[in-house]
This record gives sequence, C-alpha cells and structure tokens, in this order.
Amino acid sequence: MTPEELAIITGYSRQTINKWVRKECWLTTQKPGVQGGKARLIHVDERVRDFINSAKRVSEKHSNYHVNDTSLEGLLLNSMKQMSIVEQEKLSALLLREGIAGVLKRLSIRDE
Repeated sequence: MTPEELAIITGYSRQTINKWVRKECWLTTQKPGVQGGKARLIHVDERVRDFINSAKRVSEKHSNYHVNDTSLEGLLLNSMKQMSIVEQEKLSALLLREGIAGVLKRLSIRDE
C-alpha cells in the first residue's frame, strides 16, 4: 500500500503517514518503476492494520467533504456546512439585520 492510499483510508495526510512509517519502523520496499528511491510501498502487517483500525480522524463527515465544486454557491454552501449551529444563527441574524449590501460593505467588497 502506498502512503497516499493509507492516508486516504485513515484521513491523515501523506506526510503524516510517512512520519509514522519512520517512527514506527514499518516494513517498506521501493516502489517498482519509480526512480530516486523515495517512493515506497508499505507492507500491511499487524501493526499497520492496528494503526488503520485505530485512526481517530476517520469520520463520516470527513468523507463527505467535496473540493471539486469551486463555484461561489458551492463554496458558500460548503462553508456554511462547516459552521456550528450557533455560527449559522449569527450569520442568519446578520443577513436579516443588514442585508447582503451591509454584509458586503463590512467585508469591504461593496463600495458606497
């Protein structure tokens, strides 16, 4: 398994997985066809399986995150989904109180 594949499964970054490989002395071999010797394959043994099973960053919410939608609407919706209920209520109150023109002015987006 590559560090990137293990990162996807656990929710950690590839760099974090590589740190674990060094720290825990996991067994690796050079990835065939890649020059330079840095690309490695991790042998999935009992220690690696334990790591995968105990990875605390894996969650349903994490797997639902989409980065492909870069439209303004998509960015706003994803941002609001990441806000707490209290933050959403405060933003709603601000929009109701000041309207979009007031919010844009506060953000220095709209000139008067």
